[in-house]
Amino acid sequence: MNEILEIAKYVLPSLVVLATTYILIRNFLDIEHKRKLVDVKVGGQKIITPIRLQAYERLALLLERISPSNLVIRVSKSKTTAQQLQMDLMNNVRSEFDHNLSQQVYVSDEAWEMVKNSKEEIIKMITIAVSKLPEEATGKDLCSVLLEMEYRTEKLPTTAAIEYLKNEVRQMF
Repeated sequence: MNEILEIAKYVLPSLVVLATTYILIRNFLDIEHKRKLVDVKVGGQKIITPIRLQAYERLALLLERISPSNLVIRVSKSKTTAQQLQMDLMNNVRSEFDHNLSQQVYVSDEAWEMVKNSKEEIIKMITIAVSKLPEEATGKDLCSVLLEMEYRTEKLPTTAAIEYLKNEVRQMF
């Protein structure tokens, strides 16, 4: 029995030291793992934040470019019919939108929905403007109707979407 007590005097302290060492090393490794994850996230943020800001900028530019007044100035040509100008305007809106499709990866789903809805509303606005005109209407007539519609609209969908994008960017910082 004395021999067991003698062995226990040496083994038990060793087991306590071993258990303590194991717990300390495991805690240290957990903390180091968490620190590495934070470092990776911070490094990723340094890379992704400028890209996200650029996406918001590009979408704001898209919305500005497809607003009726800017669109009419950029796309209208003299001596075109209203139908020809309608096709040019709608193609331009779709082309601008398609060019910026990849930006949806960097913005919230709500922001992207606002951009998509703005595009659809502008196309609808162009279609409504053409429907108000007679068959022989010119491109200038369409421009006038579109600008009048824009003037009478309380808040353009593009303006609302830009405001939403701005608010989302402000929340990031």
